[in-house]
Amino acid sequence: MNAGVKAVLVVVPARNERELIGACLEALDRAVERVDRPVLTVVVLDSCADGTASALVGRQVVAVPSTAGCVGAARAHGVRAGLALMPDTPRHRLWIANTDADSTVDPSWLQHQVGLADAGADLALGTVRLDQDGVCPPLAAAWTATYNAANGHHHVHGANLGVRASAYLRAGGFGSVPVGEDVLLADTVAGDPAAMVVRTAAAPVTTSARPVGRAPEGFAAYLEALDERTG
Repeated sequence: MNAGVKAVLVVVPARNERELIGACLEALDRAVERVDRPVLTVVVLDSCADGTASALVGRQVVAVPSTAGCVGAARAHGVRAGLALMPDTPRHRLWIANTDADSTVDPSWLQHQVGLADAGADLALGTVRLDQDGVCPPLAAAWTATYNAANGHHHVHGANLGVRASAYLRAGGFGSVPVGEDVLLADTVAGDPAAMVVRTAAAPVTTSARPVGRAPEGFAAYLEALDERTG
């Protein structure tokens, strides 16, 4: 059984997210308030050209620049930066919670992940729900009909993924790939027979349903394909 968590690192990659990152960080603030451990939030400004950095002024976050233009590399860069700032926390007692700048976490999101980690989880895979603002009814209905939001689901979302730092490092971290870095990491961690993987439906993360995303063939592309099938 893994030891309880001593501290939490939250990593948020952002690429031209000036319009949405404020809501993301406000939601994270509410989630952090419910956690009784030190929490460090790292925002990765990945090739931002829209003034996203200005939205971080006055926020209790660490901003780190990146020129990768790649979500996998950005997530990995954020984790490296966070680990370097938390050298005294044993890696098996440090939890890495991941979300996206176009998403808003549930108030209990971080508390739930920490509870899973304290119970021995090495990897927590959560669900998402669509931001209903601007979503056409047929797409919303298709999403509801096809998305499994129950415990034991098969989804892997970078917007709702937590991993023990020791398990993350053993797995080699997030790959520098333009899409699917979350799936690659999850598959590697889950491939360890000693790893405890939890697929949870509690504390879902609300994510943008915009038709054009930041990662090619990412979540927005999936929604576009789903919309075409319903059309």
